[in-house]
Amino acid sequence: MGRVTERRRVIRIRDGAVSTRPDTLVAEEPLEIRLGGKPLAITMRTPGDDFALAAGFLVSEGVLASADELANIVYCAGATEDGSNTYNVVDVRLADGVPVPDITLERNVYTTSSCGLCGKASLDAVRTTARWPLDTSPDTPVRIELATLAALPDRLRAAQRVFERTGGLHAAALFTADGELLDVREDVGRHNAVDKVVGRALQQGRLPLSSCVLMVSGRASFELAQKAVMAGIPVLAAVSAPSSLAVDLAAETGLTLVGFLRGTSMNVYAGEHRLALGAAAASG
Repeated sequence: MGRVTERRRVIRIRDGAVSTRPDTLVAEEPLEIRLGGKPLAITMRTPGDDFALAAGFLVSEGVLASADELANIVYCAGATEDGSNTYNVVDVRLADGVPVPDITLERNVYTTSSCGLCGKASLDAVRTTARWPLDTSPDTPVRIELATLAALPDRLRAAQRVFERTGGLHAAALFTADGELLDVREDVGRHNAVDKVVGRALQQGRLPLSSCVLMVSGRASFELAQKAVMAGIPVLAAVSAPSSLAVDLAAETGLTLVGFLRGTSMNVYAGEHRLALGAAAASG
């Protein structure tokens, strides 16, 4: 299997001084995901946790919801003309009785585009295929303290081991409502990092993640909000901005969406009923 990092020669210029040195870069390679032997999607990813990535991707597409729906995932041998294994093609086999979706051109457009079929169709698709509707009642059992949220970016960054060496990876982490770190994955693609976290949870039989917070290192795009909803995650927090469609999806599904989470500052775009606002809300 490919390495997470690779070394390349660079010319370094500092204050006019020129030197050469090796630099550590994050690896990026294509991963083809097949379903029952048929091509489904190709994503550029950092090698590692490939089976979890594939499983998480299928959770976000509404194909998988529990570990017993998954028969196995294997690397495809002979993926090249000379018969060697590149470890860049995986085949997912569903358990007996689990319906295999019709893999059409329309579905491939939806699954491989970065934000789905943007607009009303995207929102309807997520709402109608989500296995676990989010609790939107005011007395929801998931309640997050603002101080807990504020501490998550630093905890995420501290757990990013490869980022410290390369500076080129996104990360996604699952936390409990009390701020306990459950899992963290890194990848060159922010959506892949989330798929790896969700896929590992599926493999461990922990879906739905109905009492968890998903923390991401970048912006909160529609696709990340979609993946949170499809995994039953009630809270998505990001250090950067959300997109307008992500906010629309959060409002329609009851997802708590927090952006620009930096220190004690944050913007709450939807689902404020899960946050212990207290005096902060009263002070305006």
